[in-house]
Parts: sequence; structure tokens; C-alpha cells
Amino acid sequence: MNRTLRNAVLAGALALGAGAASAQQTPGFTDAQRAEIVGILRDALRSDPSILREALEGLELAERREREGAGRAAIAANAEALFRDPADPAIGNPQGAVTVVEFFDPRCGYCKRMIPVVEELLRRQRDVRWVMKDFPILGPTSVLASRALLAAQKQGKYAELHDAVMKLREEPAEPVLKREAERAGLDWARLKRDMDDPAVQRRLDANGRLAQALQIQGTPAMVVGGTLVPGAVDLATLERLVAEARTAPR
Repeated sequence: MNRTLRNAVLAGALALGAGAASAQQTPGFTDAQRAEIVGILRDALRSDPSILREALEGLELAERREREGAGRAAIAANAEALFRDPADPAIGNPQGAVTVVEFFDPRCGYCKRMIPVVEELLRRQRDVRWVMKDFPILGPTSVLASRALLAAQKQGKYAELHDAVMKLREEPAEPVLKREAERAGLDWARLKRDMDDPAVQRRLDANGRLAQALQIQGTPAMVVGGTLVPGAVDLATLERLVAEARTAPR
């Protein structure tokens, strides 16, 4: 088989793997050559079905690399809002060499599972700054809880209320938020007023736009260096990502 025909066979296999109509649509060949390509493909797939699997894996790899490249570009384009917004609540080392940004919903079960992982990471990695972006996508109660969290920041108690809310086993409805806020030492009347401050809604809107720019579709989602991590991860994975970010060119 000559090089041109060999390349056409590969293109045809990839096209089949991607769900294209057929190798008969391959441009630049005569009808006889296209018929030969289709025949070769059929014979090859019949004798070795793994060819199609390998073609599909190649397509998936190419698509994943394309998504990762787009994700890195989006992170770079939004780096100021992601990593350097002074209004964002953060825990860990304020001067940390590595900043991790987490988009979370206060009612998200997977976000709650990340709490002990984050706590252990910050205990073991003392140069990590963990930024929290309230991203309430699971309904009105989530929005209410996020408004309470951002309002608590005005009293210097964001971390305390965040810890309490994320460890709840009940819905963070208003009576529950009042109870937990008062336990955390917050002035509930002031908190309630601050929850209605338009600035709180602007913060939530800005977080939503940032999530959209990064094509974040669920919670938790974390940005570690130039990597977007969709979904919860274990401690080992998180430490590896932090180590990579620590040594990445700046």
C-alpha cells in the first residue's frame, strides 16, 4: 500500500470511529481508490476489531488535549479574577506559593466530601492558599446559604460559617442558618441585612460569569495552577496537582 493510500485508510478509520458517514467521503481520490479504501477498512476491521478501538481512543485523546488546551487558555485569560481578587474569602497561607480556587455549592454533597481532604492538604502543605468561590447552582436554598456566607465575611466570620454550613446534615434553610450563625458568633440581625446587600448578589453573579468562562458545569470544580479539575478528587491527586503547580513556569 503506498503512503497516500495508507494515510487515507487511517483517515477513514478515524472518520468511522468519529461516526462520519464513511471513508467514501474522503476527498482527493478517484471512485476506484475510494472503493479500495473502504474494502481495506472492512477487511482490516473484520480481521482486527481493535483497530476501531484504537481509532476511537486516538480521537478521545485528541479531544481531551483540545479541551485541556482551551481550559488553560481560559484560566490564563481570567487569572486576575481567579487568583487575585482581594474580595475572595480564602483559607490556608495568605501568602501561599500555590493558590487553589474552588467553585462550590453549599448544598453539594461532593463539595462536603472535599472538606476533610482540603483540611488535610492545608495541614500538610503549608504554602497553599485556598480561595473559595460561592457558586450556588442547586436551587434557592443554595443561593440563600451562599448569600449568608458572603454576608458573614463582612463580620470576619466567613470561614467559621462556611465550616458549619458545609458540615450540616440538614438543609441550610433560614432557621438553620440563624442557629449556625449565632453559634459562630455572628450578629444575626446584621447578617440578615447584609444578605440583601446588592454587592452580595454582584459577587455571586461575577462568580457565575467566571464559571461560565471556564465552562464549569458542576461543583466542586477546582483550578490548580493552569489545570481545571472538575469534580471531587482524593488527597493524593490534589497533592500531585499542587506539586505540579508549584514547579510550573510562572
